[in-house]
Amino acid sequence: MSVRGGVHGTVAAGYEPVRDAFVRNFGERGERGAAVTVYRGGRRVVDLWGGTKDVDGDFEAGDAPWERGTAQIVRSATKGVAAAALLLLHQRGELDLDAPVGSYWPEFKARGKERVLVRHVLAHRAGVPALDRPLTPAEALDPDLAAAVVAAQAPFWEPGEDHGYHAQTYSWLVGELVRRVTGRPVGEWIADEIAGPLGLDLWVGLPASEAEAGRAGRLGRIEAPAGPGGLRMRPKRNVAEAYADPESLTRRAFGAIDPSPDENDSAYRAAALPASNGVATADALARFYAGLVGEVGGGRALFTPATVELARAEASAGPDRVLVVGTRFGLGYMLHGAASPLLGPGSFGHPGRGGALGFADPESGVAFGYVTNGMNKGVTADPRAQALVRALRESL
Repeated sequence: MSVRGGVHGTVAAGYEPVRDAFVRNFGERGERGAAVTVYRGGRRVVDLWGGTKDVDGDFEAGDAPWERGTAQIVRSATKGVAAAALLLLHQRGELDLDAPVGSYWPEFKARGKERVLVRHVLAHRAGVPALDRPLTPAEALDPDLAAAVVAAQAPFWEPGEDHGYHAQTYSWLVGELVRRVTGRPVGEWIADEIAGPLGLDLWVGLPASEAEAGRAGRLGRIEAPAGPGGLRMRPKRNVAEAYADPESLTRRAFGAIDPSPDENDSAYRAAALPASNGVATADALARFYAGLVGEVGGGRALFTPATVELARAEASAGPDRVLVVGTRFGLGYMLHGAASPLLGPGSFGHPGRGGALGFADPESGVAFGYVTNGMNKGVTADPRAQALVRALRESL
């Protein structure tokens, strides 16, 4: 099967099924431009890219091809990076996971949130996945204003008693905790303490220099042919109804910024929204997870074994008040399960709505990163990413 513009990169011996699945994604699942990288034991074993940098690109018109250094917004796959910030602060003794959020952020104690613990934020148990008044895109980019709105919000359930995906509010919960503990903006902290040490082309707040260099491609919605291997999915009726109902907690959580921001806008990309607007290459996403659990590039793992267990020990499970389906979370990470299949039972990571996926599997020493410019309607289990994961499992 041919891919317009070709598929480029390398795979180590034995990982050819991943290349085959990557090529099929273009022919069968509507892929426009994408990349996938896999590390095993700190060594890169898959490094592939293809298609156009922009979702609306056209090779016949001379538009830019996807290159090895092409980066994309990875949406909620950013949450895995944000979670690492809080877990590293805990590992260093600067943040107590069992302390109330209000002990670091006094304004947050308003309206019944006194008992929200830091671990509740990471496990999506804080009870504030939505806002009574959504933020405009401009307001959402103002960290002080957005944090004040979240601090004043009444919880939608008794904090700690249930879980529901904090799709957008996770940005300001995590971002403000990092700022209150360290005195530094969350994007700056991630750049200095995670991206820098691991050598990652990953930003939460894209610098003007990188934007000017044209590293990041344009995102867009895609429609792929239905049929075997196709991208179209039929959600269960109750899930579809939740997304269709403007009064549902599902719609309100995903609509905490209203109207939806233009993800291709330079101002949006320059802001630090650690729930949703990280920009990364596939290599950076995979290398991030490789660097959490093991040595990569000669450096020691960022996480201690105890912190790895915090990340992947089940902290929330069962029906999700926002996603409606059953979900499993560790502290800050989705865990392997029906809603978000990863490599195996010990894997932990995070998908991005519409496509991206990153995870680590400590037992096999595997770290995985997939980014795309074609966004579909799914939230946690994109068929293109899942095809690559199945092929990776076959390769091990």
